[in-house]
Amino acid sequence: MKFIDPHIHMYSRTTDDYEKMALAGIRTVIEPSFWLGQERTSSETLKDYWEYIISFEKNRAAEFGIDHYCAISINPKEANNKEFAENSLQILGDYLQRESVVALGEIGFDLISKQEEEIFRKQLLMADELEIPVIVHTPHINKLEGTKKTLEIIKETKVEQSRIIVDHNNEDTIELSLSYDVYSGITVYPNTKLSPFRAVNIMKKFGTNRILINSSADWGISDPLSVPKTALEMESHGFSQKEIQKVLFTNPNSFFKQSKNYKFNE
Repeated sequence: MKFIDPHIHMYSRTTDDYEKMALAGIRTVIEPSFWLGQERTSSETLKDYWEYIISFEKNRAAEFGIDHYCAISINPKEANNKEFAENSLQILGDYLQRESVVALGEIGFDLISKQEEEIFRKQLLMADELEIPVIVHTPHINKLEGTKKTLEIIKETKVEQSRIIVDHNNEDTIELSLSYDVYSGITVYPNTKLSPFRAVNIMKKFGTNRILINSSADWGISDPLSVPKTALEMESHGFSQKEIQKVLFTNPNSFFKQSKNYKFNE
């Protein structure tokens, strides 16, 4: 069985992780732009970071037989710095054209502020104009409120919903997310998000259509093998091999096929 992890931050992982992921059947990863743990001093620093995940990280993954793609954006935490965000918007478009960039993301809310909303809307509309997929982050705090506001903005702006992943859903938000035409991401991440058991219980209740499972593994306590571990959990709960492959390979593969830069698998 082969897997795709549609949201993982390999910038903060080791080569040992790549080896384990390859052995576990992960064939493709998508790395969205994220907050590095401290405030950036300038939008110019984004260029170095974006270049790293576009080029170096792709080559590092290839050494282990893994296809690496990325998504480029102004992250929700960075959107609150108005000058930084506006300057970054000026350079974003050029990077979205790069060969291994398959989406704009992750964008959305952190503090659910007006400034975040402004930058979220601008990036949503940019992606829709360019007809590229979008990865949307839902906040850790006040998640239901943030998810409601996110989906209201998506509806209000009339962007193409089928090109959007609304990510980090939990038991409180998944039904709302699935009521739209977006894809719904579920993050299996120790302590702060969901366990494989909780993710599987969601799928037992709501099915597998337009649902994606990801690890969002980064510099926190996280697990780059969350996707294959969810496969084992699904199997133990009676899901068929076809259902497992649908959620952990076919669904993300179908979503990212909407990008002209994604060399999709069969």
